[in-house]
Amino acid sequence: MNKPIMAKATAVWLVDNTTLSFKQIGDFCGLHELEVQGIADGDVAQGVKGFDPIVNNQLTQDEIDRGEANPAYTLKLKFNAAAVGEEKRRGPRYTPLSKRQDRPASILWLVKFHPELSDGQISKLVGTTKPTIQTIRERTHWNINNIQPIDPVALGLCKQSELDAAVQKANAKKARDGEVMTDDERMRLVSTEQSLGMDPEPRMPTAISGLETFSLGRSDEDEDKPAREYDAESLFNLPAGGDDDDEDDEDDRR
Repeated sequence: MNKPIMAKATAVWLVDNTTLSFKQIGDFCGLHELEVQGIADGDVAQGVKGFDPIVNNQLTQDEIDRGEANPAYTLKLKFNAAAVGEEKRRGPRYTPLSKRQDRPASILWLVKFHPELSDGQISKLVGTTKPTIQTIRERTHWNINNIQPIDPVALGLCKQSELDAAVQKANAKKARDGEVMTDDERMRLVSTEQSLGMDPEPRMPTAISGLETFSLGRSDEDEDKPAREYDAESLFNLPAGGDDDDEDDEDDRR
């Protein structure tokens, strides 16, 4: 671990018990220099009890003496063999309480649209357990009738890059096992970055589907006929009235 545990409490102790600069304490504890100054002024970390880094095996007195003698010196955290590997996350992803009710919907989405993902991959993506995934796969979940599939990326349970990486890993595993994928499965294995770089496919509105072969051009039979010429007078002049129309007009005058 490159930062001390209980960093703010450690900063409080260093401010109270050493002459180290605010920048040295901030760099060692992972805090901003102004935040350390606020601790010294009593505006920040009020009521926080100092945490001695020497007693807790995180810093040596010799290291503090070097820092006090040279303001440009950067304090180094004492090596602790017991802390090696602690930064590595183990087990399923932690999911905040506010989003835990959304996990079944995201599991159903992954099972439906990415059946190539294993239970372990789904567990890491959304932070769930394999028995829960199995109940949704077998549709034996107690609330399965009310669960609607929702993209886990849209729910904020995982990142799109993480989902793409898991899908690509599943693709590589299928290729190694010699399994043949359908075209639909192959399209789902395309990452978001690749799909966004593709040219958009032109689509025809459904209202005019089936009319793609319709043409306003002249057919072969019309080509043999002479083209008819039109002028403005022939299009807008009404035909002259007949004798019957004249007789009706005379009757109306009478």
